[in-house]
Amino acid sequence: MNNESKLKEIEKKIQDLVEEHSLIKHKKHDFIPEISTVPINGRVFDSSEIKELVKASLDFWLTDGEYSEMFSEKMSKFLDMKHVRIVNSGSSANLVALSSLTSSKIKNNLVEGDEVITSAVGFPTTVNPIFQNNLTPVFVDSELGTYNPTADMIIDSYSDKTKAIFLAHTLGNPLEIEKLKDFCDEKNLWLLEDNCDALGSKYNGRLTGTFGNISTLSFYPAHHITMGEGGAVITNSNKLKLSIDSFRDWGRDCWCKSGHDDTCNKRFDWQLGDLPYGYDHKFTYSNIGYNLKATDLQASIGYVQMDKLSSFIKARKNNWKKINKFIESKQDYFIPHQPTSNSEPSWFGYAITVKEGTKFSRDDLVKYLNENRVATRLMFGGNLIKQPAYKGKNFRVHGNLNNADTVMNSTFWIGVYPGLNDEMIDYVLNKIDTFIKT
Repeated sequence: MNNESKLKEIEKKIQDLVEEHSLIKHKKHDFIPEISTVPINGRVFDSSEIKELVKASLDFWLTDGEYSEMFSEKMSKFLDMKHVRIVNSGSSANLVALSSLTSSKIKNNLVEGDEVITSAVGFPTTVNPIFQNNLTPVFVDSELGTYNPTADMIIDSYSDKTKAIFLAHTLGNPLEIEKLKDFCDEKNLWLLEDNCDALGSKYNGRLTGTFGNISTLSFYPAHHITMGEGGAVITNSNKLKLSIDSFRDWGRDCWCKSGHDDTCNKRFDWQLGDLPYGYDHKFTYSNIGYNLKATDLQASIGYVQMDKLSSFIKARKNNWKKINKFIESKQDYFIPHQPTSNSEPSWFGYAITVKEGTKFSRDDLVKYLNENRVATRLMFGGNLIKQPAYKGKNFRVHGNLNNADTVMNSTFWIGVYPGLNDEMIDYVLNKIDTFIKT
């Protein structure tokens, strides 16, 4: 038996053992009311992800490589977008996305002091890159129910300093993204979609993450698919792709893939900056970048998860509908979650706002649910300008943020992820019903 045949035989044995191990180690347990926890979110997987991960580990290619390319191809096909660049987290994806627009090689690039419109109701990782690039966030309020700013709110916040709009589709609920795109085209603004909570969501039949100049995804275990840690930056622009690659890869001018050299065929024939002619292009830096690549080990998991994405999206929608039917019957107490008009959300969670004047508070209900092993989350950072991290920072607020304050004080959300079954959801809804009646 030659070495190649021997290796195949060994690999088959390893895969069989991994399958056996997975069936024991990760055996699914029955839900036991009052004892089992109902999670807010989590990883949904089987032996196929673990087997692919082990297979990738045997190659011992520890950085960005073949699996990253294979995953990117699958995601590109799903989104019908040219370029999907994998990074090590959704937060890094947002940092790379916005930073790439500061490059001097980009026409109409962002410079210090430029304004970027964003939402006061959201997660800090959408806002932090604005501060990190010495730009000025402009905070706008959101609607209760959709928990997104309306397109009109955003348009009204425009000033002669505005250069970009950077917003998330909150809990998977699409923004009025078509109107925003038209406005950005009219005013020559950059449009960035934080699509981390919304993979598979649609607006007017078109997938979110495909409207902006750049969009981002997260593959943290809480999200629609997972790599453990991981994210992606997406664009159709060849020019922006090069800038994204640069900021992701130390800021280098070189665009060679990992493990490749001299893609430009003039590696020692460049003269850039004040460097001498012929300085190695692989070690020439045109931007103040980072090393934010993901690994092939991560990508191998995402590669398998992509085959399950459609079923994951379907489960999220069904779980959301079941919760919504119940919450709509309790409108004396709650503001139900509602999809944006003309949208088809791939939901990340179900948001509930306790109405003003109700006999109980949000905190009372959340405490009760947690005591009964039902996981909950507040609506991310609430009103972000109240966060200690932004105290004393330079930003502009457009209008009032009354709804953001309401979200901060009265809103929470519960899970809809595919790991939840009907029994678990019924338990959650029964607990809410019991609490109301006490």
